Amino acid sequence: MLFRRSDVPLKGDASGRYLPWLAAVMVYLASLALVCALTMNRAITHWQEGLSGSLTIQIPHDADAAGAAGAPERLERVVALLMATPGVREAEVLEPAEIERLLRPWLGGAAGLDDLPVPQLVSVSFDPAAAPDVDKLAREVAGVAPGAVIDTHRAWLGKVRDLARSVQWVAVLVVALIGACAIAIVAFATRMGLSVHGNVIQLLHLIGARDSYVAGQFQAHALTFVLRGGIAGLVLAVGTVFLIGQGLRGSDVMLLPELTLQPLDWSALLLLPVFVALVAMLTARVTVMRTLGRMP
Repeated sequence: MLFRRSDVPLKGDASGRYLPWLAAVMVYLASLALVCALTMNRAITHWQEGLSGSLTIQIPHDADAAGAAGAPERLERVVALLMATPGVREAEVLEPAEIERLLRPWLGGAAGLDDLPVPQLVSVSFDPAAAPDVDKLAREVAGVAPGAVIDTHRAWLGKVRDLARSVQWVAVLVVALIGACAIAIVAFATRMGLSVHGNVIQLLHLIGARDSYVAGQFQAHALTFVLRGGIAGLVLAVGTVFLIGQGLRGSDVMLLPELTLQPLDWSALLLLPVFVALVAMLTARVTVMRTLGRMP
């Protein structure tokens, strides 16, 4: 169909002159929105898997010297209690250097922890199938370390998941709006082409051409032009994704997901120009058949 002989001179008129450029822009924006939705979906899965079998215990900082002197013994009692709890696999005390690394994106590179009341942190991993009773564990930990707080990450993960889902829905809405714009643009260009080449179409009817044959001329034109523009837009989108991915790799913001695509994601991305071109072809055909069907 891409090399089909055309009896209607559509390539030389202004009805579809800007169609490839518009298709390139639409595929470019749709590709970025699709990459965003796929990345956020993978990030949600990664966060859920990473936090499903873990919790963090925060032991408050003691400002007085007596409390600070007993901090190591108190920390040892907490770790011993955790390791004796059924289902707990590991209890790791985070070193000050590790805590500083975690806080650096929020406090800045020049911030130190010496003058800050930073609590001691214990990272606990457990078997999700045999998770300990968090309320009971909190009471037991508070008995050996008053003021200790257990963070199961559920509240944080819920907020991040809601934010990621919102981003996904926005991306889906963008793709839907781009698809609606593509249909409207192709329909407008097709009607303009029918108006410009009305004499040629009447001549084709006189020599026996059916409406379906005329529609085939327009749908081949729309498919060719939109596919060419879509491929150009896809190339630009892949370049943009690569540049953004390179920038994120050098970023210290840990909440941002890594912008990498899996083979299935690449398949969906590569099929996007083809899908847009097929939608344009179907739109052109339906528009021609409806318009010619109303003509006497």
